[in-house]
Amino acid sequence: MQILLVEDDRPLARGLQIALRKQGYAVNHVETGEACLHVVATEEPDIIVLDLGLPDIDGLKVLKKIRHKSMTLPVLLLTARDSIDDKVMGLDCGADDYLAKPFEVTELLARLRVLERRLGTVKSTQITIGDISLDTATQVVMQQNHELELSRKEYMLLKNLMENTGKVLTRSTLETRLYSWGEEVCSNALEVHIHHLRKKLGSDFIKTVRGVGYKVTQA
Repeated sequence: MQILLVEDDRPLARGLQIALRKQGYAVNHVETGEACLHVVATEEPDIIVLDLGLPDIDGLKVLKKIRHKSMTLPVLLLTARDSIDDKVMGLDCGADDYLAKPFEVTELLARLRVLERRLGTVKSTQITIGDISLDTATQVVMQQNHELELSRKEYMLLKNLMENTGKVLTRSTLETRLYSWGEEVCSNALEVHIHHLRKKLGSDFIKTVRGVGYKVTQA
């Protein structure tokens, strides 16, 4: 899952990047509204976490411009403006959620999980396909009541596939959701992760759609 963090407070942004990456998210960071709009126009992320107090453009104006391009791109607002009127204005401008500063990272993560569920085909934190069960809240993957040990990238790859059961995800889509800007990626990294997952889950769980990508399906 690729998140675009739009925040000009560098210490806060750095802390959020570290916290989100520990949870397996691919996080890209920009500091201005103009940079945000450029990214949305050229490489649309899965979710935007948008601070309202930006140095160049008010965050609500940025949000309105995002909505002119996409009505469905999830946007979570971060702001020190915590009055009811401010919250209503943000939601009326098209925000999907609103988090007032200061906030706990655990609350941000919970709200992001809600937005993720809207993007996928599942509507709960527990995803079960066959004998594989994945909990997005605890990040635990079980197979026949045994917990599987997965690397961070393996977990996020499996999570993306299971959240989109029945859908074919292309190689480029999966790479975008797994890696942040500037992160060094070997040409066969995705295939290596798929290979390792198949060894742990069984060779038939993740299916290759030749020339297109990968998918998982209900048994």
